[in-house]
Amino acid sequence: MGEAASRPRRRREKTFGWHVLAAVVVPWLLLLARYRIRHGERLPREGAFVLAPNHYSNLDPVTTGYLVWKLGRVPRFLAKASLFRVPVVGWVLRRTGQIPVERQGSGHSRQPLAAAAHLVDDGLAVIIYPEGTLTREPDLWPMRGKSGAVRMALEHDVPLIPMAHWGVQRILPRYSKRLSVFPRKDVEAIIGEPVDLARFRGKPITHELLAEATDVVMAEITRLLAELRGEPAPLERWNPSAHGQSEIGRFEG
Repeated sequence: MGEAASRPRRRREKTFGWHVLAAVVVPWLLLLARYRIRHGERLPREGAFVLAPNHYSNLDPVTTGYLVWKLGRVPRFLAKASLFRVPVVGWVLRRTGQIPVERQGSGHSRQPLAAAAHLVDDGLAVIIYPEGTLTREPDLWPMRGKSGAVRMALEHDVPLIPMAHWGVQRILPRYSKRLSVFPRKDVEAIIGEPVDLARFRGKPITHELLAEATDVVMAEITRLLAELRGEPAPLERWNPSAHGQSEIGRFEG
């Protein structure tokens, strides 16, 4: 009894509110697509971790959230702060513990990671898109990544799980506002093994270290996506700045 009393009580993730939200959202998602997950057993069933997926459709957070829910965990994202000001949507985001992210240049770049750190400390899952926005790569391959996911994993010594998914673009193409409902689509996802960050842990977290570790993560996400798509990825990762593209907001082309 003494041992059981001293063991920290695990926070219940799937609260009543989450079940209500799932009851509303999941049937709609199942109407849109069939979802298949490869290697779902690789997603930790308990404890904190950072999940790093690819990103090419504005519907990604909803479908990725459903896949994480289906595997027994509760999804929590870093979401654009502007969404928190949308009626109803903002209320849902706040009630489910999502984390607002201000636009680049707002002076609040570290605040979202600080908020996400509280979730990690509670043993919860945090989903961070390393690309930071929808990929600019013409064929929807992952582009150059940002360091947020890696920084979170290194600073809090938690696993970083790569993930790739494919098929959501057939429901909602990049930057489109029109859903394709019929016919029902196929969405497939694959969960990777935790990225080996051992050589980066225990060292001063410098810009150079974060850049190198982020490149390792993006290479693994790209490898998983190539496996899903059944075709080789580009040899060189897309760099938006090299093509005169902004990484904020929409782009043409």
